[in-house]
Amino acid sequence: MLGYCVVEYTFFEQGFVPMLMVAPSARGRGVGHRLLDSVAASCTTPKLFTSTNISNQPMQRLLQRAGWSPVGLLHGLDEGDPELFYLCRPQTERMHPWPVS
Repeated sequence: MLGYCVVEYTFFEQGFVPMLMVAPSARGRGVGHRLLDSVAASCTTPKLFTSTNISNQPMQRLLQRAGWSPVGLLHGLDEGDPELFYLCRPQTERMHPWPVS
């Protein structure tokens, strides 16, 4: 298995990705990006969120490349390592970095 992604709908009744794992041997090959694209395409709610610790730079880079936007910071979950929340932009915005008319 190269990786897996879990989606749940308990985060303010919106989609939330609590877990995304990619095998170390498969990292950097687009597996995580494809998993995020797949869950975004199949999400049944208007919004899809995820979060990662500030210390998790690889996940932050993946989310940026996949077109997710940082939307908030929460202190107090992991002492000294705040949680950064991301929102998946709608598919049209991820495909076109400029306004679509």
